[in-house]
Amino acid sequence: MDLLNNYLIYLIPVLGLVGIIAMAIKASWVTKQDAGDGDMVTLAGYIADGAMAFLRAEWKVLSYFVVVAGLLLAWSGTTVATSSPVIAISFVCGAFLSAFAGFLGMRIATKANVRTTQAARTSLAKALKVSFTGGTVMGLGVAGLAIIGLGSLFIVFYQYYVVHVTGSSVNGEAMAKALDVLAGFSLGAESIALFARVGGGIYTKAADVGADLVGKVEAGIPEDDVRNPATIADNVGDNVGDVAGMGADLFGSYVATMLATMVLGREIVSHDAFGGIAPILLPMVIAGLGLIFSIVGAAFVKIKNETDSVQKALNLGNWMSIVLTAIATYFVVQWMLPNDSFHMVRDEDAAGGIKAGALIFTKNGVFMSIVVGLVVGTLMSIITEYYTAMGKRPVLSIIRQSSTGHATNIIGGLAVGMESTVLPILVLASGIYGSYHFAGLYGVAIAAAGMMATTAMQLAIDAFGPIADNAGGIAEMSRLPEEVRHRTDNLDAVGNTTAATGKGFAIASAALTSLALFAAFVGVAGIEHIDIYKADVLAGLFVGGMIPFIFSALCISAVGRAAMAMVEEVRRQFREIPGIMEYKAKPEYEKCVAISTKASIREMVAPGLIALITPIIIGFAFGPEVLGGLLAGVTVSGVLMGIFQSNAGGAWDNAKKSFEKGCMINGEMHYKKSEPHKASVTGDTVGDPFKDTSGPSMNILIKLMSIVSLVIAPHLNNGQRLQKDQPQKAIITHVIKVDKKA
Repeated sequence: MDLLNNYLIYLIPVLGLVGIIAMAIKASWVTKQDAGDGDMVTLAGYIADGAMAFLRAEWKVLSYFVVVAGLLLAWSGTTVATSSPVIAISFVCGAFLSAFAGFLGMRIATKANVRTTQAARTSLAKALKVSFTGGTVMGLGVAGLAIIGLGSLFIVFYQYYVVHVTGSSVNGEAMAKALDVLAGFSLGAESIALFARVGGGIYTKAADVGADLVGKVEAGIPEDDVRNPATIADNVGDNVGDVAGMGADLFGSYVATMLATMVLGREIVSHDAFGGIAPILLPMVIAGLGLIFSIVGAAFVKIKNETDSVQKALNLGNWMSIVLTAIATYFVVQWMLPNDSFHMVRDEDAAGGIKAGALIFTKNGVFMSIVVGLVVGTLMSIITEYYTAMGKRPVLSIIRQSSTGHATNIIGGLAVGMESTVLPILVLASGIYGSYHFAGLYGVAIAAAGMMATTAMQLAIDAFGPIADNAGGIAEMSRLPEEVRHRTDNLDAVGNTTAATGKGFAIASAALTSLALFAAFVGVAGIEHIDIYKADVLAGLFVGGMIPFIFSALCISAVGRAAMAMVEEVRRQFREIPGIMEYKAKPEYEKCVAISTKASIREMVAPGLIALITPIIIGFAFGPEVLGGLLAGVTVSGVLMGIFQSNAGGAWDNAKKSFEKGCMINGEMHYKKSEPHKASVTGDTVGDPFKDTSGPSMNILIKLMSIVSLVIAPHLNNGQRLQKDQPQKAIITHVIKVDKKA
């Protein structure tokens, strides 16, 4: 056991490596599956080429941003004693791995889509296996890279600051510097995630809206009909938005959650077998275990018959990973944390005694906080599924209101989205209160870490949806038998629900993580409280509440402008290219792809700059307390906007899908091309930028602004860290040799 204690810090990246190896095995299996006939391979090639063209264009722009931001961070690291120019290296590593995680997922998704189509010619079970395995590659790649990156950099930077900066003196300032540098890793990851999510969201929804409005409503042909010029761009968008963008998104969320917990863990006075840093190592260990049990849970996702429920199979795998992670976490907490009670450094007075009213907690309290996080994540997924799934009251209410026209469909969807914020907020509030009760601010952070532990599984479930959607598109464009499209539609309908639940899960984790980052910012900035009775702080609170609205407005209007250009292009091709409707002429797919690519790259800049620049302006102009008020406003407003938009869009989408299967309204059946169906298409079109552009970007917005604030915090207090001289009791003997009595 002593050997394991000494080398635990090195085991963390190894757990990430296990995930990468499992990812490579599954990716190899997917690649070996049959890709179908020549037409299918050709169509899949168009999609893959379009996706790569977008990524190349996006990476070119983002590379300039990374270079400029890295140089600024390097310079700023020389201006205060508590920072370091090394943060630029950490920033670049985070940005690169975030982009690479999205690339890995998109690469396998563009291979899995056509293979899922071919598998659907055989059975639903085979199609599920191929599509979910493709999603699993995405999940394992994101989680594995995050653990390897953060774990390895922690080892390197902490050892550097202890050995080369502070010599043989082991103290809290060395740990603080290491964690400040690691904040750059999270900043790089979240920055790329925001641009990838917003850019990918604009791309996919511009194409989707164009394909729907002209193809479905005006021309009366299916969305994925090969005659629709926007159909390739639409399928490319599924990959760049819902796969590459989502991969970068959850990579950033995963890293930010671990970092926030580690920063707060530094403030805990812990007499443990790891030299006092067990609270810092714990979130990375939990993440590693969650990755391993996600691999186990994925093995349970399978069906045997055509009538078996795909949703139940996915839920079984998800539950297995959650339960196994919870059980393992209990034993890890009992092993790593000390038997005596502990508290945070900020709860000590000047003489080193514990302040009156300070929260004293135990390792059992920490475990209960983790359980709270797992419960909150599960409940958020269940609630989101209720509000967005077919056959449930919210979606059925939109279906009924579609019978009286487009306007009532819109009213119904907006009402569902607004109503859907109530239960999630109550669950979040209860989770915050409960986790704080058990282990203070550290409990809130470790609850978020517990919730994010099974990110690999959550992302696998989420990513299989776009793969299934692409598979259905290829089946339609290849004019395969109806039974093939029926199977892919079955998977796609479940994928719509899992995508919505994944967004609910992401926004819940963002709320807890942002609160933890907020607490870390308060400590690093050297402020003890934020007084909203002060006019400037209250003004900051209101400005923060406004940010998600202007951010959403920019995203949605960007989709609208790009969609207008797409609609005009599709109409032009139908008008000017004779023979398209008779399958005698091939549409100019590449022109629609170019419209989405150019629009998304151009329009993603303004929303991204708002998130990055606003905290810097407010912090340096008005000080850390006003910046704290801004963060509070952004977090509350952003969480509500994220839940509202994601759920409204998901409900509208599945209302439309319900008509495609057939809906009974007032004793009459309605199908595709009926008037209620046309109303549902309008609702789905409005909901597209809600659920796939601005809504899911809210969780990145609130975390990115918190991380930017944390990075600049040392500059706001002239390098004077709150309780900065508290010693770190010791360090693992194999990181640096010290006297164990130290």
